[in-house]
Amino acid sequence: MSPNGSDRSPRRPMRRKLLQALTAGLVLATATGCTYKDFPRLGMPTPTTEEAPRILSLWQGSWAAALAVGVLVWGLILWSAMFHRRSRTKVEVPPQTRYNMPIEALYTVVPIIIISVLFYFTARDETKLLSLDKKPDVTINVVGFQWSWGFNYIESVPGVSGDAKTDANLNAIPDRFKKDFPANAGGVYDVGTPATRNPQTGNPGPTLWLPEGKTVRFVLTSRDVIHSFWVVPFLMKQDVIPGHTNAFQVTPNHEGTFLGKCAELCGVDHSRMLFNVKVVSPAAYQKHLQDLAKKGQTGYIPAGIAQTSHEKNRETNNL
Repeated sequence: MSPNGSDRSPRRPMRRKLLQALTAGLVLATATGCTYKDFPRLGMPTPTTEEAPRILSLWQGSWAAALAVGVLVWGLILWSAMFHRRSRTKVEVPPQTRYNMPIEALYTVVPIIIISVLFYFTARDETKLLSLDKKPDVTINVVGFQWSWGFNYIESVPGVSGDAKTDANLNAIPDRFKKDFPANAGGVYDVGTPATRNPQTGNPGPTLWLPEGKTVRFVLTSRDVIHSFWVVPFLMKQDVIPGHTNAFQVTPNHEGTFLGKCAELCGVDHSRMLFNVKVVSPAAYQKHLQDLAKKGQTGYIPAGIAQTSHEKNRETNNL
């Protein structure tokens, strides 16, 4: 019985509040509009390349590890709050625990193990995703500039003369990438502005065409500041750096038109640096290249800022 003569337990209000808080949390968790089909991807878009599931798997593993740690921490906090709070009827200080070596060793060793495991899988997948060992079927030089994108299709297009390996507009691209360029690739290009729109979807930005089922290598160069090339459903993005050339390759396996954007704050109109990616059949891709040639968009636009001396030394040492 409580001091005021009531048999009401002082713990009941706390338990009632805890139950209300858990109920509110459950409502918030189930009212997000996610279905059971969305949950395994944890909000990530549906992968549209052969490489994207590897990235998705890495994210899922990281989230699972974070959730397990979170559940443990939340459980310990709630357990301590419920069973080790000070009683209203007692004033003595509970027994204190200091310098418990097993516990201190536990919370030092366990995080090291968790981080080591995450590092292993991240390093393994990053090495695979950034590998350029396989010769690509298609090479596209993506040119970032304030405030849009240009695309150099390094292809041997019928009726277009030239050679990408010696073209002055591509001087910023290192020789280690040029060695995989096709011979006598006169090429075609497309370039956009923030006002450009995809004619089918109406989405802003220029449209990059890719062939389904073909390995595509993106060679990334910038004309001004650092940008970041991000095709959302590819689950892959990489910085576009002036004076430094990055590259990665993917194999699109779903036809459709997808959104792309700059993922690096690059200035006042950064939010307008949008583009589209249209994955089509190889035959439709070749027809698009011929259409660009008929429009007079032959050759290449300037790739970007020339390599710095430091970067040239690094390229020479890596050859």
